[in-house]
Amino acid sequence: MPDSSIALPRTPDLGGHLGRIDSYLAEPLHTEQQQQLLRYARLLREWNEKLNLTAILDDEGIAVRHFQDSLTIVPLIRAYQSRNPGTLRLADVGTGAGFPGLVLKIACPELDVVLIDALSKRLKFLDAVIAELGLQGVRTIHARAEDAGRMKNLREQFDFVVARAVAALPVLAEYCLPLVRKNGQFIAMKAQAEDEISAAQKAVVTLGGNKPRVHSFLLPGTDMQRTLITVDKVRQTPPAYPRKAGKVEQNPLQ
Repeated sequence: MPDSSIALPRTPDLGGHLGRIDSYLAEPLHTEQQQQLLRYARLLREWNEKLNLTAILDDEGIAVRHFQDSLTIVPLIRAYQSRNPGTLRLADVGTGAGFPGLVLKIACPELDVVLIDALSKRLKFLDAVIAELGLQGVRTIHARAEDAGRMKNLREQFDFVVARAVAALPVLAEYCLPLVRKNGQFIAMKAQAEDEISAAQKAVVTLGGNKPRVHSFLLPGTDMQRTLITVDKVRQTPPAYPRKAGKVEQNPLQ
């Protein structure tokens, strides 16, 4: 049951939007999960007064463009779980305000989640959300993506590595694939990415992935185009990757 000692935001409409999101999910969110998202939204608004976490603060925007967008990954996680039982590890690279990684932790509490970001102020916000929601099996790591991929405790340790539109796909692949274990998946969240996919083919193979698969759709209940790009890790990433900070973006793999 939700903690009655924590005042929920005065945003009944957000609850209504969550209810509409629920109708699109094969696995509806239960009451406690919806309450956790409401509290997450309240903290997002409060912290955004002192930090630039997001420009999207209205009820519908938070519910649809942040929460529902993040939840579109859940069917891919469930499909993978059906083939790979047991505790799965997920890393969110460039997590920002926790999208999609923290939303996925709320929706799939059995996941072991690591939220990676280069800005410590964002991670303080996420730590506050994690503490207030009482979440277990989720932690934050302050690191650049290039550095995270070289850390022994992170490199090739994750079943899923996700990133939400933080860079072009060839760059994202070099950030993320070194963190994915063999037989795991890298998932990139984009609006539209046709040109990026063709440009990233060689980079993905070089980094140990197979041919990207593209899942394009309208965000349920909206006219917003979304694309999920999934790459299966079939070989270990060569030790030379990821390259040092600055080189990945300045000279993307071709």
